[in-house]
Amino acid sequence: MTTRPPFTPQFDFHLSRPGALIAALPAVLGFVPHNSLVLVTLDRGELGCVLRADLDDEMTDRVERLAELAAMAGADAVIAVIVDEASTGCRACDDRYGELASILELALSADGVELYAAHVVDQVALGGHWHCADGCGAEGQVEDPAASPLAAAAVLDGRRLYASREELLQVIEPDPVAGGSMARELATVAGRSAAVERSDVDVRRDVEAAITAALRLADGAVPDSAELVRLGDSLTDPRIRDTLYALAIGGCAEPAECLWGLLARNLPDPWRVEALVLLAFSAYARGDGPLAGVSLDAALRAVPTHRMAGMLDTALQSGMHPERIRELAVTGYRLATQLGVQLPPRRLWGRRAG
Repeated sequence: MTTRPPFTPQFDFHLSRPGALIAALPAVLGFVPHNSLVLVTLDRGELGCVLRADLDDEMTDRVERLAELAAMAGADAVIAVIVDEASTGCRACDDRYGELASILELALSADGVELYAAHVVDQVALGGHWHCADGCGAEGQVEDPAASPLAAAAVLDGRRLYASREELLQVIEPDPVAGGSMARELATVAGRSAAVERSDVDVRRDVEAAITAALRLADGAVPDSAELVRLGDSLTDPRIRDTLYALAIGGCAEPAECLWGLLARNLPDPWRVEALVLLAFSAYARGDGPLAGVSLDAALRAVPTHRMAGMLDTALQSGMHPERIRELAVTGYRLATQLGVQLPPRRLWGRRAG
C-alpha cells in the first residue's frame, strides 16, 4: 500500500511551488504515481520522506495509516497530492477531493501533524494541471519531472526511475513456469541439506559460488536452472545468507543485486523469500527505498515472521537512513573472515550514496 524512500537529499527548491513539488515526486518515489494519494512530509520546513497509497472508494483506513506513518517519521507538516486522471473539469470529483482532504487533516491532527496544503493533479508530467483540493482557486501546471534536481540526483546515484509502480513490480515479478519447474528439485535438495549440516568448507564454497555467479551474470552469463537451484538452496543457510549481506556495501554490489533479482523472479516460495530480502537489503543500502519496499512487501506476504524482512520493513517505515543499514553489512565481513572467504573490498560512500 505504501512506498517510501528511507532518505531524500535536500535541494534548494521551493515547497511553496506546487508545480515543482509535484514534478519531484517520481524521483523521490522511484516511479511516476498514478491514481494515488501521495503525502510529502515536512520536517522544520525541509522535504522529508514521501508516502503513497492507491486511491480507492474507501480511503479512511489508508489515510489513517499514512497519517500514522507521517507522525512516526517525525513530520510536523504534510503536503498532500491527489493524482487522478479524471480530475480535470470534474465538479463531483472536487467534492470528493475536498472530503478526502478533510479526512486526512483530521487524521493528521490527531497525531499532531499539520496539513500544510492539498493539491489535485491529473498527471505527474510536464504540463499536467494541478489545483488546490479545498477550492481555494489556486492552480497551475506541473514542471518537467525530468528537469527536477531530485531526478538529476537519482541519475547520478545510479537509481532507475520507473514509468509506473507496475513497472517497478516487474523487477520481482515471479515466473510461475520457472518456479514450478524448480520446486520439486529444490524440495529434494533441501531435504538432503537438512539431513547433513554444511561444514565450514561447504559454506565457504557456497558463498564463493554466489559471488562468482554474480560476477558472471554481470558479464552476461545467466545461471542455468541447476545453478539457480543450488544458489536458492544455499541461501537457506543463515551463515551463507548473513555473509552475503556484506556484498551490498562491496565492490560487486551491483552484480550481486542483479543476481538477487534474478533469483527472486525465478525461485518458488519459500526459497524466493531469501532472495527478496537480500535484494531489499541491497536496494535499501544504496538508498532505493521503492525497490526495497516492494521486495519486503512480497517477502512478508510469503513469510510474515521472517526476522530480517520484518526488521528492515520497520526501519524503512520509520525512515532510518541507509547509512545505518550499511552498518549491518559489516557483520558479513566478520563472518567472511571467520570462514576464510575473501569478499570484494568495501565501497567508500559519497554524500549522495544513500
